[in-house]
Amino acid sequence: MTRLVILGGGESGVGTALLGKAKGYDVFVSDKGKIKEKYKQVLIHNEIEWEDEMHSESKILKADIVMKSPGIPDKVPLVKQIREHQIPVVSEIEFASKFTKATIVGITGSNGKTTTATLTHHILKQELNVGLAGNIGDSFAKQILEDDFKNYVLEISSFQLDDIIDFKPKIAVITNITPDHLDRYNNQFENYIASKFRIAMNQTNNDYLIYDADDDVITNHLKNHPIQSTLLPFSLTKTIKNGAYLDKQNIIITIDNNQIIMPTTNLALEGKHNVKNAMAASTVAHLLKIRKQTIRESLENFQGVEHRLESVLKINKVQYINDSKATNVNATYYALESMDAPTVWIVGGTDKGNNYEELFQFVNEKVKAIICLGADNEKLMRTFGNMVDIIVETQFMSEAVKIAYKIAESGDNVLLSPACASFDLFENYEDRGRQFKNAVRNL
Repeated sequence: MTRLVILGGGESGVGTALLGKAKGYDVFVSDKGKIKEKYKQVLIHNEIEWEDEMHSESKILKADIVMKSPGIPDKVPLVKQIREHQIPVVSEIEFASKFTKATIVGITGSNGKTTTATLTHHILKQELNVGLAGNIGDSFAKQILEDDFKNYVLEISSFQLDDIIDFKPKIAVITNITPDHLDRYNNQFENYIASKFRIAMNQTNNDYLIYDADDDVITNHLKNHPIQSTLLPFSLTKTIKNGAYLDKQNIIITIDNNQIIMPTTNLALEGKHNVKNAMAASTVAHLLKIRKQTIRESLENFQGVEHRLESVLKINKVQYINDSKATNVNATYYALESMDAPTVWIVGGTDKGNNYEELFQFVNEKVKAIICLGADNEKLMRTFGNMVDIIVETQFMSEAVKIAYKIAESGDNVLLSPACASFDLFENYEDRGRQFKNAVRNL
């Protein structure tokens, strides 16, 4: 019996355990932290062996294959040991993809991947049998076991791509690449770029790579590291023969001389970056033969993603906006760019080696006050202290929102867009966003 050891008892770990057991593996789940009660119950109910708050090396090193949670870095001594024992280490998407014949759309990028994946799924599900998984919702492994969709849209992080071997999406999308998670890549931007491009490493010319042709990082990497895939770029500024581009108010998508035109005037999501997300999603839909009418209607009625520039409430003519999902500088760049009124900006958290320079222009133009919400705000205070009249710090969301309420005047925005990870004060970015929304509702 092949022994499958799973490191991490979260969504992807437990999903993999269920699929592994169903496929005849001898499964063991080990988590250094505490496994959540709901996941424990699933493991117990399915008679899968597990441990938490420890790693028993003797049990782990007997593995024939190890699936590790994307949150566990390679530099952890246990992972090094596993590799020294020549035991293959894979991610959930690698393991699970072996058990499906579905058409896979894989979407990665530093920003926009959740919105693009959710929007793509929203369009495709109108006409196809399709699941949404990866970094989002129920795990890919669990969906293969329970739903066995004919198509999947997967939102895939660089950490998940680091541990693929044969995984190959029919359609790959790279939304953009900006410095992020460099702490996991020896502070080498090159390593992080290469990691994103792993999404296309097994593709042939019968497969497609859709990417942002306005992103110099992507286009330069493609020049220096050609790939096999059929390329379908999208652009806001260039005319594209095969792919998508913007002509005045219309998105024009051409694939093998088959052209469709989509007006952008009624797009549900605002902002230039969302025109790009719409281009990527529509290109996927056009490739999969979704009708033009369906694509257009879906783009017009899509509701967006929670914690991504989400309007919460208007109080005393002040708009409160939850952009907790902005865990890096580039995401906050889009948020500040789209502000059309004086803004009280709540920022901070676990800094991943951020360079805030690209935000200076917007801070000078649009931000009237900054509230630093982090365990350590020294860098933010130093960086932005001279740019705004009011800069304060706090460790509590409720206090941050009360301070914002006092500062903001009629017509202003209050924007939570942290540009940082959330783990210093919150469980995750969802927890941070929910606390913000609750604090606003309690004003």
